[in-house]
Amino acid sequence: MEPILDQLSKAVLSSINGTDTQRKFIPYVLDDLVKLETRPRSLTRMTYEWCSTICENRESFEDWERPLLVCLEIGFRHLDFQSSYIEDPLTHTEHHRGLVDVVFKTQESEVIADLLHAWTAIYEYNYSGWVCGLLGFCPAHLVSLHNLVPFSPRLRRLIIRTIELVGYKGFEGVGVERFIELLNHLHLTAEDMDIESRWAGLFLETFQTPEGAQRLSDRYLELLVELTISYPWIRRRPPAYNPQITAFLAEAQEWSKLEYWIGIVWMTWPPGTGGETGEGLDDSTLLLFSQRPGAVQKLEQWMERWSQRACKDVPESFKQVHKQAHEAAQRDGL
Repeated sequence: MEPILDQLSKAVLSSINGTDTQRKFIPYVLDDLVKLETRPRSLTRMTYEWCSTICENRESFEDWERPLLVCLEIGFRHLDFQSSYIEDPLTHTEHHRGLVDVVFKTQESEVIADLLHAWTAIYEYNYSGWVCGLLGFCPAHLVSLHNLVPFSPRLRRLIIRTIELVGYKGFEGVGVERFIELLNHLHLTAEDMDIESRWAGLFLETFQTPEGAQRLSDRYLELLVELTISYPWIRRRPPAYNPQITAFLAEAQEWSKLEYWIGIVWMTWPPGTGGETGEGLDDSTLLLFSQRPGAVQKLEQWMERWSQRACKDVPESFKQVHKQAHEAAQRDGL
């Protein structure tokens, strides 16, 4: 089967590069391949190569968009979208950039998923973390996609994987507010995450913006607390702490968000342990405790769990603040 497909691929590539007359047989070949119930693994690599050649010759290709989309369907629609691995390596070229506008213009969920699968695939036995640079062209389209296209389970999974690989910085240039809308729409859970460290960093960077502090769903702060406790080593080099976010939440009386955020700050940038928290955290913590007495016990439990998991002592500074909160509660008769 493989030698036959190799000969077929050479014939298709020759036709794409040929005259309009030579190209007339391509739709018939693609229609037959779409009907295949069992597709050889090399077909993914071959059809992706055809995509590059079609894009390269599109100026002389009278009807080039339809074959392009069919090639993506043949190559990727049948793959397991839950897995990020494919066995045959794909060769990415500058001509594949032409896929972006054509694919997103369709506003078809599965077509867009085909492209994202191609660009988020990691080769089996390759754990180097290689990411296709072409993904950098996707954020501008992805941030508004939920307003245009219903997310199938497959498309949702592949968008999540794309965000994980691109990271916060890749979306920063297309608008933090729009990126947050996309995150809130996805309703992410821990089960959706392949690489927890990247998500922990992404949430930290996103929330430490004015838009993030105001608009990011509380569910993601709760999730970040659990990530910080369960995987304390994943933020060995966290982004710089922004004390203005803590001050903003306190001034805005966002007590629910402040409760999660104070816990995250104590575990990520604990004062007195080489962190970068600086002054003001103690006062914000005491203010939180005075407004939400239940937070005293909750933060204590978080810190104890974090301490056991990270094999670190609870910072003395936290113990002092916690003691002050208990003493204040006793004086107030709480």
